[in-house]
Amino acid sequence: MVVLRFTRYNRPVNLDDTIVAIATPPGRGGIGVVRIAGPRAREIAEPMLRLKHPMEPGRAVFGELIEPCGSGVSSFQFPVSSDPNTRTQKSETGDSPRIDEVVVTYFAKPHSYTTDDIVEISAHGSPVVLRHVVELCVTAGARLAEPGEFSMRAFLNGRIDLTQAEAVRDLIDSQTLYQAKVAAQQLEGALSKRLQPIKQKLVELIAALEAGIDFAEDDVSVMPDRAILERISAVREPLDQLALSFAYGKIVHEGLTLAIVGRPNVGKSSLFNRLVERERAIVTATPGTTRDLVSETVAIGGIPIQLVDTAGIRQALDEAESIGIRKSMEALADADLVLIVLDASQPVSVEDEELLRHAQNRPTIIASNKCDLAVSGQSVVSGQSSKVRTSALTGEGISELRSEILRHIGGEIGGEIGGKSGAQAEAGFLTNIRHQRLVKDSLAALEAASIAVAGRIPHEMLLLDLYNALRPLDAITGATTTDDILNLIFRTFCIGK
Repeated sequence: MVVLRFTRYNRPVNLDDTIVAIATPPGRGGIGVVRIAGPRAREIAEPMLRLKHPMEPGRAVFGELIEPCGSGVSSFQFPVSSDPNTRTQKSETGDSPRIDEVVVTYFAKPHSYTTDDIVEISAHGSPVVLRHVVELCVTAGARLAEPGEFSMRAFLNGRIDLTQAEAVRDLIDSQTLYQAKVAAQQLEGALSKRLQPIKQKLVELIAALEAGIDFAEDDVSVMPDRAILERISAVREPLDQLALSFAYGKIVHEGLTLAIVGRPNVGKSSLFNRLVERERAIVTATPGTTRDLVSETVAIGGIPIQLVDTAGIRQALDEAESIGIRKSMEALADADLVLIVLDASQPVSVEDEELLRHAQNRPTIIASNKCDLAVSGQSVVSGQSSKVRTSALTGEGISELRSEILRHIGGEIGGEIGGKSGAQAEAGFLTNIRHQRLVKDSLAALEAASIAVAGRIPHEMLLLDLYNALRPLDAITGATTTDDILNLIFRTFCIGK
């Protein structure tokens, strides 16, 4: 019997359907892959294939893509020739024109990504050929897959949990190798494994309190308040550490913005070009060359960082420069990290001091640039700011500047990066705002439970808070996630994944 188990975009999705989609990016390429998944995957694929060997699970087979008899699909028109040397090859059942050479891989259920039968046809990356394969599959009874439906099936069939499904998307969207490594850790279940012992402790506490209530007449001991508080604390402490990891995980996932600010002609654009490692911004000896914001994203230690070169901050000489300076101040206010560039060959000016005041209480690095020139008594009191001596001309101090940027990113949390290690080296940190909100909800419920214990609230009521703490943790992995949340997650996937 066919069972409807899920709803996508306000319409039912039949998980017993056979679905098909192009699994490679749009456009032309050397190879294009069409993925077919479901109970009829082999039945639909075999008529359009002439293979050297029969399909076997886990084996790639070379063959030909042919026009199946009676397909009714007319995307291709084949010329008729009287010359026997130019005719297409014959199959055992008659003439079958060859469309392309293909490699076919068969994954038998349940040993596949979705736990269904899956057939993947790898052809040359012609959009026309790939679309034609999809049309043949649809004509034979397959349905076009929704965005993320292959991963959705893998989740609903228990092949992966929700954190792993989200890691698939993160891996595809990775901009740096470090992001890919973090996503791969999540795909292996790093976050789920970190949550599992926390959930286990909470479930054991709930079970003990339930037993004390249900079997009070059988002399089952009631847990004293002190013991309950200790066990709540044993759940809260690792959950607090997990919540703290989001500050760094968010940067790993999304990157950050670094604004380069300073007076005209202190070398902002030259430092920008050094960090970008190419001549991205125009550099001249004339002060005020940069009038607008110039941005470029680079990877520093595996973290995507958007560098923003700004106009020199001084008393504006014309309207265009005034607009540029205003944008510079906006960039300083919006940036996650500020790089203030000073001229090491000159004393600190009034403009420098004003800029330093604006950057107070912001994560700030001071680059004392032009250190290859004679220093004329520069002295800066920067509070919490760190100072690096650089020369954009010679390259001196650039590696130290990159290291200082990474130090500001890592702080006391984060992941192993740029040769650094620490608390951040632990796998399974939060990179997703959905996860962070659920962890905060769980912590809030645990706080309410602690208050209830202190107020000597009956255990029946205390259990409500503990269950409220457990449900968000289940929702992270998908154990208690609603259809609306699943729709929101999987609609962001590409079709074919």
